[in-house]
This record gives sequence, C-alpha cells and structure tokens, in this order.
Amino acid sequence: MLEALAPHWGLRIASLRFFTVYGPRQRPDLAIHSFTRRIAAGEPITMFGTGSEGRDYTYIEDIVSGVVAALDWTATAPVGMDIFNLGGNEVIELRRMIAEIGAALGMEPRVERAGRQPGDVLLTSADITKSGRVLGYAPRTPFPEGIRRFVAWYREQHAHQ
Repeated sequence: MLEALAPHWGLRIASLRFFTVYGPRQRPDLAIHSFTRRIAAGEPITMFGTGSEGRDYTYIEDIVSGVVAALDWTATAPVGMDIFNLGGNEVIELRRMIAEIGAALGMEPRVERAGRQPGDVLLTSADITKSGRVLGYAPRTPFPEGIRRFVAWYREQHAHQ
C-alpha cells in the first residue's frame, strides 16, 4: 500500500524492520527481561530448544539512531518507498544470552531445559548492508554492554521493592 500511495501523493517513505530490540523499559514478557527477573530472584529459567537458537539482538539506542537516520534520509530521498533492516549485526545464541545476563547479575543462572516451542524461529539475522550504505546505520552497542546497561536499569527499577 505504501509503494502504491507514495508516488501518488509525492511521499518519501522509509519502512523499517527492527530485529529483536532490547534495553531499558523492555516489555517484561520478553526473554531478556523475564530471564533477568527470574535469575535475580534466584528462580530457574526455562530454556526451550538446544540453546543454539539465535537472534540478532539490537540495543534500543542503536534502533533510535537508525530511526533518526531514516527520518533524515526521507528529507532528500526520491519519491517512493524503501525498506531498511535495523539490527545488531551479530547473531547471539540463546545460551550465550543467558550467560551474559548471569554475568551482568553476578549470578549463575539455573536453567531447566524443555523442547522447542512449536513455531519458534531458529535464527533471525538482519542484513544491514543497505541500511549502512544508504542511511549510514552502524550499531554501536556490543551485546554484553547492552545487557549490562539493561541489568543496571533493572536493578535501579527494583531497588525499592
């Protein structure tokens, strides 16, 4: 619909695909937040699958930088619509994500294993080549640093409870 309407109305549209965004204020039902809460409370977490399943995690500040770059691009872009991937540029396996949370908390995660959930995707990976070339997009937050920032925010939010 955007492709059809953009030329008709003279619009310059950047359609953005976000890949597994995380960071402060993340929804509490998502894995990083949920695992952090459970590990911090000394509770076990459930790891579905083998732990080799991977996600292209993207820290929220990198997403915001990509959104601003796309917005700036629309000021001079040709009329029409283009699609850009915004990702972290690294696939992180589930078992590594769990280990990074444990390290940031200074706690050893207690992991209970379960089979893969039906419909769960084995791997997500953003090709950010075009986003880098056209928008100048380049994620700057390494995954361990993003997890440390998330855990610091989490502890600050729950310090009074």
